[in-house]
Amino acid sequence: MWVFLGLISMTFLGFYDVAKKSSLKGNPVIPVLTISTAVSLLFFLPFIINCLGGFGWFEGTMFEISRGTPREQLLLLLKAMLVLSSWTLGYYGLRSVPLSIYGPINATRPVFVLLGAILIFGERLNLLQWTGVLLSLGSLYMLSLTSRRNEGIDFKHNRGIWCCAAATLLGAASALYDKYLLREMDSVFVQSWFNFYNAILMAAVMLLVWLPQHRREVKAGKGSAVQPAGAKADDSAMPLKWKWSIPLISVCVSIADFAYMYALTFDGSMISVLSTIRRGSVIISFLCAAILFKEKNLKAKAVDLAVVLLGMVFLLLGSL
Repeated sequence: MWVFLGLISMTFLGFYDVAKKSSLKGNPVIPVLTISTAVSLLFFLPFIINCLGGFGWFEGTMFEISRGTPREQLLLLLKAMLVLSSWTLGYYGLRSVPLSIYGPINATRPVFVLLGAILIFGERLNLLQWTGVLLSLGSLYMLSLTSRRNEGIDFKHNRGIWCCAAATLLGAASALYDKYLLREMDSVFVQSWFNFYNAILMAAVMLLVWLPQHRREVKAGKGSAVQPAGAKADDSAMPLKWKWSIPLISVCVSIADFAYMYALTFDGSMISVLSTIRRGSVIISFLCAAILFKEKNLKAKAVDLAVVLLGMVFLLLGSL
């Protein structure tokens, strides 16, 4: 059952990346992220209201959550800060690099989850897992050569690539943190309060940081609804253009995370296996990069993607 939930999570993660890429085209990162976190909160707000009001709407179901202890709330606030840091960097990276590059980079996250599990939880990798790690890291080197040769994207000096890399590392840290949290907390409890803190933090960033800067930029005449071809997008100067893909971000990530966290609650579930399955979402995002976004040089990138997927297979076999 938990493997099936992992496949559901994988599917919606793929469409999550597609929705993000579509939403960020010509849009500022902070408002898009703020709206998506607010919409995500709407899915879990009934559980929180029921908890605070004691209405008994979900009594006896998995959606009945508690207020938790101050320690638990602090741990979930820290999770929100960690995840939002990863998301913010990932959004900036995804806006500036092709989805067909972002996807394979993000797909290496299970490698760093495993390496983190070695350092934090004392886990040991077998030969198959080490083979998967080396193949995945090798695929990043191949992708860097392909991107530099065909698209002029130098991994060493491209800020978007560094944002993607940092987001991947923070995402791996978040996955390891989830394993720690779910040892003592219910998955719906974690997801509900986590989304609450997400929305609060992003609203604060939006109102106190981005919006004042945006007003100053517009007043200075720097805001423009149309970005010249090849120009670097100034996030604080860009006006927000509504797209239906923005709330779709929330729908996809909420379903993906719910399936993932619920899967972790099953006896015998393995975070390394689930993390690897979820990264199969790169197949969906890669296909959409070709069909919807008409990205270039996909044949060369497909070879790099195949090496990533082969590495994931070895990680999965080693974990099983």
